[in-house]
This record gives sequence, structure tokens and C-alpha cells, in this order.
Amino acid sequence: MIEKLIRYSATNRFIVLIIVAALVFGGIWSIRNIALDALPDLSDTQVIVYSTWDRSPDIIEDQVTYPVITSLLGAPHVKAIRGFSDFGYSYVYVIFDEGTDIYWARSRVLEYLSKVQSQLPQGVHTSLGPDATGVAVGSRRRRGGQRWRLRPPVPDHRRSEQARSLRHPAHAAHRGREEIEQ
Repeated sequence: MIEKLIRYSATNRFIVLIIVAALVFGGIWSIRNIALDALPDLSDTQVIVYSTWDRSPDIIEDQVTYPVITSLLGAPHVKAIRGFSDFGYSYVYVIFDEGTDIYWARSRVLEYLSKVQSQLPQGVHTSLGPDATGVAVGSRRRRGGQRWRLRPPVPDHRRSEQARSLRHPAHAAHRGREEIEQ
């Protein structure tokens, strides 16, 4: 079977080239037209509660992270809650059951967060994270990075003159004469 395919390809080179060109064209067309969003989003629905307060992680854990976590324990369709405290920051990840609408989940978190907001210390700023899953945020960054066009900075006159003199010996000789005359 393979011998026949090789023999046919060797005797009909023009047809093989047409097939290869069609495959290359089809590959280029599909790379340009297939959306990156076609990737399935397998991550859970999650809402991030982000709090800032200029205190140590121990104090933030006790006075910010823990009250936020305990207030969200009774929220419907919550599968897991994870809290992390750092210097000046508190992150609470609320993970919902599969199939939960992201906007419904965000509104429930805001509802429960409004109840605990009065119990938090003075100066704590709490907000929700982006309304997208980790996969969506990553794909937006990748797609956005493909659109960037970098331009070299506009060179100043002296540098461009120096670069020209390095490239062309005639310019270097001319520049040397000017320096001597001055």
C-alpha cells in the first residue's frame, strides 16, 4: 500500500504539489479564522473577594478573611471557599457548583458580603475580582498580546548620526574631518 502511494506520488508530482498547497492554504486559513474561545472552559464558577487593609497577615486573617469566609458559608450552591491572607491583602475564592451562572454567583456573593461589610474594621476596602474564569482571563491576555505592535523608539539625531557613521566608512571619515576642523 505504501509502495503504491510512493510510486504514485513520484510519477504525479504536480498533483501532489496541488494537494500539499491546498493543505497549507487550509491550515493557514484555519489558524486565522478559528477563535481562541473555542477552547472548552472546564474550570469551576468562582468569585474572588479581594480586600485590602494595611495590616499584617495575622490581623487580616482574623479580622477580614475569617469573617468574610464565615458569612459566605451559607450561600446557596457554594461548593468550597478558600481564603488567603498576605501583607495588606485578603483573597477569598468562592467556588460554586458546576453549571452555576457567573452573574448569579456574583450577585449572591455581593448580597452576603453586604451583610458582613459593617463587621469589618474601619479602612478595609473590599471588592470582587474580574467576572471571568481563569481560562477566559488567560485567553484574553493571549489574544490581546497577539494584537500588539511594537515600534522602535524615535532615535535622537546624535545617535542616528553615530549609527550611520558606524555603517558607512565614508560618513566616519566625514565626521572625523568635522571634529578636526572644530
